[in-house]
Order: sequence, then structure tokens, then C-alpha cells
Amino acid sequence: MRKKILLFGSGELGKEFVIACQRLGQYVIAVDSYEGAPAMQVAHEFEVINMLDGAELDRLVAKHNPDIIVPEIEAIRTERFYDYEAQGIQVVPSAKAGNFTMNRKAIRDLAAIEVGVRTATYRYATSLEELKAGVAVTGMPCVVKPLMSSSGKGQSVIKTEEDIEKAWKYAMEGSRGDLKEVIVEGFIDFDYEITLLTVTQKNGQTLFCPPIGHRQERGDYQESWQPMPMSPEHLAEAQEMAGKVTAALGGAGIWGVEFFITKEGAYFSELSPRPHDTGMVTLAGTQNFSEFELHARAVLGIPIAEVKLERNGASAVVLATAESNEEPVFSGIEEAAQYKKTDFKLFGKPTTRPYRRMAVALAYGDEDVKVLVEKAKEVAAKISVK
Repeated sequence: MRKKILLFGSGELGKEFVIACQRLGQYVIAVDSYEGAPAMQVAHEFEVINMLDGAELDRLVAKHNPDIIVPEIEAIRTERFYDYEAQGIQVVPSAKAGNFTMNRKAIRDLAAIEVGVRTATYRYATSLEELKAGVAVTGMPCVVKPLMSSSGKGQSVIKTEEDIEKAWKYAMEGSRGDLKEVIVEGFIDFDYEITLLTVTQKNGQTLFCPPIGHRQERGDYQESWQPMPMSPEHLAEAQEMAGKVTAALGGAGIWGVEFFITKEGAYFSELSPRPHDTGMVTLAGTQNFSEFELHARAVLGIPIAEVKLERNGASAVVLATAESNEEPVFSGIEEAAQYKKTDFKLFGKPTTRPYRRMAVALAYGDEDVKVLVEKAKEVAAKISVK
């Protein structure tokens, strides 16, 4: 039962995954580009490398000879995953999933062309001129995103001709890795957006968590809540789409599948083959298993009989306001702890920068999710990072 897991990416999501694995008796080596990353603090071993260096990835895999490789971020030389899988190493969810979903181009084409689910009109661009041509197809307003990025970095909305060049420059600044290409999407007039956490199993049925609603600023999630009230018809449609796309990619694990919900129904937006930041709301005990526990069990092949909503919940982020290489100091913890049916998690990141996510506040209970969101925001507002 004891497996050696090599975790590529060691942020706060990776930290919770490591904790879930530790509780199941696993051995984890946490990898990131800087020392002291959150997941490293709870793993058995850690390594610091540039994960875009294929030779360095190969060196680590040969050194540790893991049973399982779990990617937690986008900026990895994912084409190496196919070779690791051929060596008999389990890549989570699969080498194909890891390679496709780290690049918005591959996953969008798979969803729209191969699987045939409903998406926005889109084009790709590798230059400013190609972006202008793409905007001519999608029309304005439209959304521009780097093909490789995370947490909304480099994402912006084009409303006028003057915005196109600014959007291109911003996308290049926010692009991760060495891929300098963007996707431009026609704007969808949606009522709200959801994350549908989807669990694929080695020898079991695909399960869906209750839908999660969320609000974003600067492309980053600020609050999330579970469940998101929505029509059964639109939820069933989103579940069907998520099932098709994850089946086409293969493998076992949890997926964060994002949808725009309109009056006409669900539009596929994006997919992450790992726990999702908006899914931190599950740390409030909203489900019988958190998204991290679900991921660990699916990865290890432990059967999951059901995912059940236990109570309503909400999360709100705590952000840094300035850049510093010194150990951050939190204040307001005592005040934040006064609220009943709430909690907070400090991630342990060693440095700060403006808008960096440093902690999350949680609220739970029987109240309407709107009430819980406001409560989580109040708790988050009490905590400051210096």
C-alpha cells in the first residue's frame, strides 16, 4: 500500500494533497522551483529544480524511482510524462491528461473538436497580428488568455481596438514557461460560472462533487461557495460534458472542470487535472471527503463509493499587499478566531508579493451560501499579512 509519490509543484493545493497522502501512509517527495514551498514543509523529502528542464525532470525520476508522479502546476516539461508512463510509472491522471491540460490549445481542441462539447468561438495567436485576426473572428468583447498560465495570470478582456496590443503584452507577461501563444475567445453572456469537481477512478464510476460557485478578480478566485444553486438540467448537462472530456483524457484523479452557465445551458471553459483552487471550500467540511482526500484516494486506487454534500460552505482568500523576501507575519488571527462555525488555513509561503494568496478563510453551516460567503469574507478581512 505504501507508494513513493513525486509531486511536481508544491503550493498550497499540493500541501493539502501531501497531508491527505500522509494520512494514508504514503511517502512523498515535493518538488518546486524554490525552497520552503508549502508542500515541502509536510513532505518526507523535497527537491528544488526548474521543472521546464526536461533533463532535470529525468534526473529526479531516475534518482527517486517513484511509483506515482503527480503534477500540481502547469509549468512542467509535460511531454516527458509519456516516457515515464512507458517506464511503468503511474502519471496522474495520465500522461495524456498531463500533457494536454497544461496547454489550453490541446484541451480546447480536444473538447470542441474530438469530444464535441459546447465552447465559445475561439482562435489562437502567436503574434499581435494573429491576435488582431482572431479578434476579427470572435468579435468584441472577447477574452485573451496565455495558452500556459495559472490562476488567471495574463488574462484580460478586449473591448476596443486599443485594447488588443495591451492584451497581447499582458498575456506575454503572464505566460508561464516558454510557450508564447494565446487563445482569444468570444465573450459568453453567462449568468454565472462553476467549478465541477469530477473524480475518475481506476475501477469505479466517475463521480461529481456538488457544483462550486466562485467570483474572480484579476483572473484569480476571491471567494467560492458550495453548493452553487442551479437548475438540475444545466447541472446534468455540465456533468455529461465533464464525463466525456475526462474519459477522453483517461486516468484516475480529481479534475477541476470549469463551465459558464447561460440561459441556454452549459459552456465548457477549462479543465485542470488536479485539485482546483476554488475547491478549497471543501476544507470547510462541505463534503464527506475534501477534494484533496478524493484526489489521494483516486490516485491510490482506493474505491470511493460516493461524494455527498454534508453542509453548505464558503471560502475567501487572504492576499499579500507588498513584495518581500522576509518571512511574512500574520496579524488579526485572534480576532478571526472569534467567529463561530469558521476556520482559516495559513499556507506557510516564505515570501510575499502583491495579490499573492497567503491564506484562506472558511465558513460553514446551514445558512444560505450568500450568508456564508459574507461570513468568510469577514474572517478573511481580520487577517492581514505584513
